[in-house]
Amino acid sequence: MTTRPLQFLRRGQPVALGNVPPDRTLLEVLREDLGCTGTKEGCGEGDCGACTVVLGEERDGQLHYSAVNSCIRLAHSVDGMALWTVEDLAEDPLIQPVDDTAPAAQQTITLHPAQEAMVQCHGSQCGFCTPGFVMSLFGMYQNHVCHGEPITRALAQEELSGNLCRCTGYRPILDAAQQMASLPGMAVNESEVLQKLKLLRHDALAHAADSAYIAPSTLPELLAARAAHPGAQVVAGCTDVGLWVTKQHKQYTQVLDVTRAAELRQVAQHPDAIHIGAAVTLTDAFAALTAQWPQLHRFATRFAGLPVRNSGTLGGNVANGSPIGDSMPLLIALRAQVVLASQARGERQLPLEDLYTGYRQNVMAADELLVRIVVPRPSAQEQLRAYKISKRFDDDISAVCLVLNLDIAGGTVQRASIGAGGVAATPARARQTEAALTGQPWTETTAQRAAAVLQAEFSPISDMRASGAYRRQVLGSLLQRYWLESQGQPSVSLDTLTLEAAV
Repeated sequence: MTTRPLQFLRRGQPVALGNVPPDRTLLEVLREDLGCTGTKEGCGEGDCGACTVVLGEERDGQLHYSAVNSCIRLAHSVDGMALWTVEDLAEDPLIQPVDDTAPAAQQTITLHPAQEAMVQCHGSQCGFCTPGFVMSLFGMYQNHVCHGEPITRALAQEELSGNLCRCTGYRPILDAAQQMASLPGMAVNESEVLQKLKLLRHDALAHAADSAYIAPSTLPELLAARAAHPGAQVVAGCTDVGLWVTKQHKQYTQVLDVTRAAELRQVAQHPDAIHIGAAVTLTDAFAALTAQWPQLHRFATRFAGLPVRNSGTLGGNVANGSPIGDSMPLLIALRAQVVLASQARGERQLPLEDLYTGYRQNVMAADELLVRIVVPRPSAQEQLRAYKISKRFDDDISAVCLVLNLDIAGGTVQRASIGAGGVAATPARARQTEAALTGQPWTETTAQRAAAVLQAEFSPISDMRASGAYRRQVLGSLLQRYWLESQGQPSVSLDTLTLEAAV
């Protein structure tokens, strides 16, 4: 099998690379093929952010920027996009001063505001993490500063949560994030970038039957490719498959990328439900969900870091079926359904919890793909809370994830939907606990009895994240926490804790 040349835009010029294997990562291409060693290799699993780069992609006639981890991103997935590395910020001729009327001396700028702010705020010591931080700052600059939006401390903390610094500490880096807007403005010449990107669009070769990297642009083409190549490794954002490449050293001779199919990249608003395409990024999917359930904002931002959410997809997280994936307990509690499709049999729809048959196993046939998730809109009586317990507050994997969604009217639980993660071989629905709650008066006694049922319903294992006994204890405690919050008890977390200065 052959691969079409990999093409992307860099510093305003097209880059074309031939014979790039389908499972080669973007970081490998940058460091080993192009000599761009400013982009660092750290954890190799999307945790530390040292390898962060920024991608530019045309969406509805606008240029959309995403900071992503290049270590777990397949190189061919950036075909047809614009790419910026840390070396490009002061070298790209399409990153230009905002004020064209300023004196020539003021236009002689050697560093981008993201870089200059790091220098002025002393945000770098050993420097290994600095390129990744600078690129996350660059993405923040383009997405916020260039649109006249202020960068608050809270926003900076959220969008830098996927970047790890071991020596400087985060205060000067957060200072740099807020200082960027006060420096002489720079901006990408987006109209010119969009014009150049038109020349890099996919052609028919991308869907050739013998291609090693197949990226169809429509759903019918995607399902046809799935039927024709059942052995191809299906990828979306590759935030888990990328680990199989970097950590397990797996090799794939053929890859089927679902993220180019237009139908899978859409969020459709219907009167009774939200339809989220399987290739919608976690960033955009959570934005659609938090628009309906604002209380989910902090839970959503604790799903990995922003670079992972910018690459990973909701459909990929669901289809992957990891028992510690955070989106599935939430979707189970929201009573979501998944839609599977094949070229031969069309579509079928089923409750999300019924997708799984065992550890990372599901009911999908060899020619089927998950194409969208259907999430019913909230009811008037609904009380939704999502809890994530992990060793680190940000950018960590759950030891326990519990999402409770109760319809309470007239002091009685009319309906209960509970999703749990980290307590079984698959993301699970707590059916026994739901039954113990439904039709019961919403009282402390009911909550305590349900907590005991919830603790007995699962037999979680002990592993590096938590013991089984701890997980069972946490399940009961979280249900009691839900009861207290339903009675007006304020939620206590790192978000709500404040330190008073000593007098």
